[in-house]
Amino acid sequence: MYTSGSTGVPKGVMVTHQNMVATATCILYLREFDSNSDMYIAYLPLAHILELLAETTYTLLGIPIGFSSPNTMTDMSSAIRRGDKGDVSLLHPTLMCTVPLILDRVYKNVLDGISKKGPTFKKIFNFVYQQKLQWNLDGFQTPILDKLVFNKLKMILGGRMDFLLVGSAPLSPSTQEFIRVCLGINISQGYSMTETTCSGTCQPPGEPVVGLVGGPMAGVEIRLINWEEGNYKITDKPLPRGEIVLGGATVTQGYYKNEEKTAEDFFKEDGKQFFRSGDIGEVQLDGSLRLIDRKKDLVKLQLGEYVSLGKVEAQMKTNPLVDNICVYADSFKTHTVALIVPVYDPLIKVAKQLKKDSELPMEELCKDSDIVKEVVKQLGDHGKRNGLEKFEIPTVITLCSEVWVPESGLVTAAFKLKRKALQTEFQADIDRMYGKK
Repeated sequence: MYTSGSTGVPKGVMVTHQNMVATATCILYLREFDSNSDMYIAYLPLAHILELLAETTYTLLGIPIGFSSPNTMTDMSSAIRRGDKGDVSLLHPTLMCTVPLILDRVYKNVLDGISKKGPTFKKIFNFVYQQKLQWNLDGFQTPILDKLVFNKLKMILGGRMDFLLVGSAPLSPSTQEFIRVCLGINISQGYSMTETTCSGTCQPPGEPVVGLVGGPMAGVEIRLINWEEGNYKITDKPLPRGEIVLGGATVTQGYYKNEEKTAEDFFKEDGKQFFRSGDIGEVQLDGSLRLIDRKKDLVKLQLGEYVSLGKVEAQMKTNPLVDNICVYADSFKTHTVALIVPVYDPLIKVAKQLKKDSELPMEELCKDSDIVKEVVKQLGDHGKRNGLEKFEIPTVITLCSEVWVPESGLVTAAFKLKRKALQTEFQADIDRMYGKK
């Protein structure tokens, strides 16, 4: 099973049947499954370790599987004609494994629909939303609010969706909270990788806290080790921090025909296989884990500040203007830049506000300097509201008119960014944004 290749050349991971059985056992502990009532909707490719293990386990349990795609999933998906039904409306699934990009799109579609109903409705919705959020955090259900408002929103994912497992990349806390409150779904963020056969940590269903990836799954051992370069140590107060190391029967044998990398990332201790993840975690008081950085995503700017590219991207993707984003940081510069695929309707809205010709092709709108400046301003305000530092927020951007899809080679099958491929494709734009000739 090959890794995504998001930070370099994909590596072949040697997965055994024992690894798969161990992971299937982990999944069985996540929730009570019922083959008579549950329905799983599959849209990720089987070349993705999360999808392979989900489908294998649900087949074992006798749970029906309906096959979909990102372009046909909901009634609002791009390949569904207006008035026709998407796959979730036909299948009424209860289970789904997904990636943050899809949930970010659902989040923005709902917000866009609310905005179109006017400022009065928006104020009422925000009030009701805060009421339900607070009651849920206090451990109570809100059946009256659900019947009046939120059950209609739940139909976006078919009306019966009960358990969403999110992996592949960090999910924005605001998106997680919004989906959980508005759609009434047990949304659990997990942390795993191909090298550990899709096992690691996972939030228990119904967990109200956002921004965490839960505690260790059944049979998985988690530990932290110091990363001196990034100044993350297990002795840090008030909470220990460091590189995450995973161990157990789910950890694979290593990389195919790559002994050097295998020796670097894998090791054995007391007969148990371990893997050095390269991700930086922080252990909470209850034993759950928060992802705070990634060694390969961490870039040191000219004045010494560290920027976590993934963290900035996760926050920026919650803005209605952003469909996808790749943040780039040059260590010899004091600021970051970004490549952005905009969402069409919000971009048209910006064009109209600036009294531009909104009938222009997407390519022309993306090149308009006034539109680009306004997008930079709005993203700057959005970043500040979401707690990003000034040096983290991109000060120069390039708007890309073509959507990044797996077929383009710019994102993986799970829609994770292929940073090297994006850098190669848009090197001229990166040079221009940094003022290089």
